[in-house]
Amino acid sequence: MTTLIGVGTRLGIVAFDALHVDGRRAQPTRVRLRFDDAGQRLTSDSGLRWPFADLRALRDQADPARVILRLAGNGTERLMLSDPEAIRLIRTRAPDLWKRPPVPGLWRLWAWAGAAMASVALIIFVLIPVMADQLARFIPPRGERALGEATFQQVRRALDQRGVGGLRVCTRPEGRAALDNLVARLTDEADLPAELTVHVLDSELVNAFALPGGIVVLFDGLIDAAGTPEEVAAVLAHEIGHVAARDPTRIALRSAGSIGVLGLLLGDFAGGAVVLFLANQVIQADYSRQAEAAADAYAGDLLVEAGLPPSAIADFFQRLQARGGEPAGLLVHLRSHPALGDRIAAARDRDPGSAALPPALTEAQWQALRSICP
Repeated sequence: MTTLIGVGTRLGIVAFDALHVDGRRAQPTRVRLRFDDAGQRLTSDSGLRWPFADLRALRDQADPARVILRLAGNGTERLMLSDPEAIRLIRTRAPDLWKRPPVPGLWRLWAWAGAAMASVALIIFVLIPVMADQLARFIPPRGERALGEATFQQVRRALDQRGVGGLRVCTRPEGRAALDNLVARLTDEADLPAELTVHVLDSELVNAFALPGGIVVLFDGLIDAAGTPEEVAAVLAHEIGHVAARDPTRIALRSAGSIGVLGLLLGDFAGGAVVLFLANQVIQADYSRQAEAAADAYAGDLLVEAGLPPSAIADFFQRLQARGGEPAGLLVHLRSHPALGDRIAAARDRDPGSAALPPALTEAQWQALRSICP
């Protein structure tokens, strides 16, 4: 029960009833509470002195009409109020009544979360790349080849939108013979760590990439986009440069390590996302500035030795830029540092001179290569 009196234009509260839980005994006791003369606190004859500034309220789940009061910093003592008028008046005087209590040890939780994220970042961006670079030196050729072949099949399945077992490998005999002729011309004098195998996949993507174990993949869309067989040869030479440096093996090991860690964290134990992620990583392989520059230099030397113009890659880049606006496909794959413009200029600078060079393929061979995917 609440007893009220009017004082001028102010409404003062003389007394109201509440249940008090002292935190030591389970049984609540009924107390008579009052506002002190200054209106700054709740008081009782039993000695309670609760400042309004320190009052905090909790909802009573059993009785929504009842409010449970506590003191900030006091975890056990409670006052339970059911009188609507008393609750209303307390709300007008307690500025932080519904302020949420701080979560104990929250800063520790954030600190541990930050430390865990930093640890994962350290593993993925520092430890795994270092370990992958070291491990790549010791993988035997047979194991590296097996890794490349397995990744190639994953790529085929990941990019197959028809769901019929993977992108088709194009093997039309005349086109295959022309491609083999071009590869042989490029690699006759090359010292590669593994036997080179070049596949053409039946896809409109304008792209090419290298895999571990000497596997290079061209998409049919790249051959269609090329204006000359020299341009295809220049792209091939660049990818062979990555094979010579074993860059794909390091990329594959880094990707496998990273997705292994992320799979454990995210619960992808079945590896469903692993295939898609790994396929994307090898196709869009983000080689370092040094690796790209080294592959460019290797390709330039390889083309000169084969009697082919290194500037052909520059012609191809510029045609793709003129056609597509924003870089996509092959340009995304190859536009890493150094800047694409600098790489085009460097490719033109490697040309041996104005002397006429024999064509990469005869016209008949070139047309057969462009029809390798019937």
